Amino acid sequence: MTRPACSGAAMAALALVGATVLAACTGGSPATTGSALPGVYGSVPTPATGAEQSGTVSVAQPPDAAPTWILPLATSASISVFTVHLFDQQMYRPLYWLVNGVEPTEDPALSLATDPKVSDGGKRFTVTLKSSDKWSDGKPITSQDILFWYDLMKAAVKASPSNWAYYTPGIGMPDQVASVTAPSASTVVFTMKSAVNPTWFWQNELGVIQPMPAFAWAKASATGPILNFASPENAARIYNYLAAQARPSASWVTSPLWKIVDGPYTLSSFSTVSGAFTMSPNRAYGGPHARKVSKYSSVPFTSDTAEENAIRSGSLDIGYMPLADLPQISKIKSAGYNVFGYPAFGWLYVVYNFKDATGHFNKIISQLYIRQAIAHLQDQRGVIKAFFYGAAGQAYGPVPMLPKSPYTPANALINPYPFSVTVATSLLKAHGWKVVPGGTDTCTRPGTGAADCGAGIPAGTPLAWNLIYETTPVSIGEQITALASEAKMAGIEITLVSSNFNYIVTNYDDQTPAGKTDISKWAMADFGGFADNTYPTTFGMFNCAGSSNFGGYCSLQADKLIDASVSSTNPSAVTSEAAYLTTQQPGLFGPTPADALEIGNVLVWKKTLSGPPASFATITQFNINPEMWYFTT
Repeated sequence: MTRPACSGAAMAALALVGATVLAACTGGSPATTGSALPGVYGSVPTPATGAEQSGTVSVAQPPDAAPTWILPLATSASISVFTVHLFDQQMYRPLYWLVNGVEPTEDPALSLATDPKVSDGGKRFTVTLKSSDKWSDGKPITSQDILFWYDLMKAAVKASPSNWAYYTPGIGMPDQVASVTAPSASTVVFTMKSAVNPTWFWQNELGVIQPMPAFAWAKASATGPILNFASPENAARIYNYLAAQARPSASWVTSPLWKIVDGPYTLSSFSTVSGAFTMSPNRAYGGPHARKVSKYSSVPFTSDTAEENAIRSGSLDIGYMPLADLPQISKIKSAGYNVFGYPAFGWLYVVYNFKDATGHFNKIISQLYIRQAIAHLQDQRGVIKAFFYGAAGQAYGPVPMLPKSPYTPANALINPYPFSVTVATSLLKAHGWKVVPGGTDTCTRPGTGAADCGAGIPAGTPLAWNLIYETTPVSIGEQITALASEAKMAGIEITLVSSNFNYIVTNYDDQTPAGKTDISKWAMADFGGFADNTYPTTFGMFNCAGSSNFGGYCSLQADKLIDASVSSTNPSAVTSEAAYLTTQQPGLFGPTPADALEIGNVLVWKKTLSGPPASFATITQFNINPEMWYFTT
């Protein structure tokens, strides 16, 4: 399922990775410099040749991005990309590494297991661990470590659904799983209660499993004995103990628990005050890495301005530049930095409230031609050029044009509703509206016929409503101001009301108690968007009963397609889902900005730091592989 991206801190980024919102940006023509990996903005150079040197790679930690959890079983409260990808996964690797540079595809070399074998009509998944991966004390990673993770996950969810961020009642693990067995030390078999979509279960469910060292962690106290974790009672005791140790503490560095890792790094320092941390190489790491692995240092900043000053002074190896500062990027380049910008895999949108009865908005927005007209009033190319200096990608549905996915539908590659005020006004006139450019349109032909305004829209109804928007980043306000201006030219009056992310998602979400109270106080809202999983189903977002169906969109056909993407064996089901939603426009999809550690930034790194191009490009996708990097002279 798609993971929510909350604004400001992690495209929370995990489909519930939980909580960072995509801010808006989109790109013009790719900038090419003759290097290995052209991008929307700049490019990644080929690896440097010559002697490789190790050292300490300093990486910017954006404001409010300190790690909040260390146990590789993320809670809903800890599921930011900063805690999961930039911190936790450096020590505890997932079964499958499902990003490859900028591409939302698997990197098999970084996965702990070979791709699962599917049998019994999509009901049985056999996972085989690689023999090359070991724990830092030299013990092999075995099937028991997967079973241990699974049994603790079940215990965590039983205590509270929020204890595992990826849990959805009735869907996936553990509710759809009939049994998990280990026929050998390297093999685990997941048997489902009924057939599921194989790619979905592999990439969105099995892909988040992080094996845990059962031989060292299966205990209920620091000095207690190793317990039989297959016992639900024991699993609950073990989870409670580990969860208590997982909260931010200076003991993270000294605890024997967290010294046993299977990733490329082990934690060597952590500040509970600032969130700064350093990691040292795990010499037993079995995955690909540089000849001499450098230390990894996460350097916190209280503001983007402070981070940018560190870049300008050359005191930071890897950081970011806000898109608003791109006119000054030549100074950064001259200071000895490479520059690369690319959109993260996800989508930004302005939410429509299909339940707001104010001014009959719910009836108005339920008309597809109205949503099509609004889409025609969005100038994505102009927005990208004016507000993002080309560092963004166009997006017309829940699967963006960039990064291109194996599941990208054809109608997501060419704008199905290109910018045209003329086309928008023609659509309105053809459906019974008196168009008043610069004024307010009104319905003159009420009714349900093909040339009428639509069901439930009385004569004289105006095309006038509000749009609540987040003020950070400023690009959101710039975009919706431009939209309101274009809409006015077509006689649609959009009143803009500024707010903030937390208030919007708390009070204007149709699925929450507060949202139900305020259900008729907003017609449109822009809080950011969502991050896509490698397998980009919108289950949870656009199915009628979706827990993250912010605006209450409901379509029986969409439900059928979304359900198929999760439960059918059709490999192209999710593509069909995305194509339908791109046509139907359940929200106003907009440009996706370049990302680097935070949404709305381009990546910068010293030219004296090198490595495989994909290891730098992947930072734009909320991942990081410092074990691949090396210094050059």
